[in-house]
Amino acid sequence: MKTSLNVNWKSGMAFESEINGHKITIDAMEDNGGNDLGPRPKALMLLSLAGCTGMDVVSILKKMRVELDDFAIEVEADLTEEHPKQYNKMNVIYKFWGKDLPMDKIEKAVSLSDERYCGVSAVYKKAMEMTHEIRVNPER
Repeated sequence: MKTSLNVNWKSGMAFESEINGHKITIDAMEDNGGNDLGPRPKALMLLSLAGCTGMDVVSILKKMRVELDDFAIEVEADLTEEHPKQYNKMNVIYKFWGKDLPMDKIEKAVSLSDERYCGVSAVYKKAMEMTHEIRVNPER
């Protein structure tokens, strides 16, 4: 299956695309010639990973009948200093809130996403070190 999208230059460093019927603008910071009209492209890599694995985990836990009060994902990434600047390590922190959460099911859901279902993670693993951790009922 082939996928494609178009990205159109708007002005300065800003580009716009329509993805699944939603417009998104990416831009650079002002000190890099942009007008800060949207997120930077590399930050969207982190968002793509968090969204991909998050949807997997929620879907799997729902099938396991695990009820969450809340769920969040934090992605930490190390960026190289030399050009081309790129991420060389990412750590995904899964944060779960709820009463009497079954750790075995949470670990299984995270593991299935990490090892089988998340296509973004699968690609990133080929390019960098990927780690994850699970936190249950952490302070906010």
